[in-house]
Amino acid sequence: MKMNVIKLIALLAIGSSVNAYAAEPAATQGSSQLLMYIQPVDYSNPIRLWSPYQDYWFYQGPVVEKVALSTFTKAYGDVGMCESNQSGNALVWLQPKLFYNPQVQLFFGEVTADVYKGVGEHIGEYVGKSQVRGFLNMHMQAEASIEKVYAGAIADVVAKMQADSALQANINSHINNKSQQYQTDKSPCAMVTLFPTKKIRVMSF
Repeated sequence: MKMNVIKLIALLAIGSSVNAYAAEPAATQGSSQLLMYIQPVDYSNPIRLWSPYQDYWFYQGPVVEKVALSTFTKAYGDVGMCESNQSGNALVWLQPKLFYNPQVQLFFGEVTADVYKGVGEHIGEYVGKSQVRGFLNMHMQAEASIEKVYAGAIADVVAKMQADSALQANINSHINNKSQQYQTDKSPCAMVTLFPTKKIRVMSF
């Protein structure tokens, strides 16, 4: 009887340690150092690029997300896209624009990045611009040109952010500081609903 009680206590102890170990990753799940947010309208509403021979409709969100994740990860490391259950040390709201001039066959791209820290304090706005020559009436080339022009605009944004020493110090202090205060001052993605509403671009510019 005594031996059975000892075995039971041992099994409970092992189970508790396993549960504690399994729960540890869950506590940190959904947390990144830097989060990016793109408006849902950029995923659900296509914009139109116009030319005399053929219009081109596309969704900005997926293209900007793909390029931004790659560029920001190279610059800042631990980067993720904003979801309701995530939180991060800093949050970057990306707002893309794109215009095509058929007369000179040029794509003009612009991405505005609003940067927030802590519990939603706005610490900077940066605008990146780019232009790429290309043709709208060739589907594959248009796709490549759109991705390229957004890549240039986002690279310009990141360069301007990194050139701002005050912003870099602010972000780095949050990313590198492991104190309890900084860990509790993360920006939850759910807070984006409280940000001032930007002008929504539904169809075209």
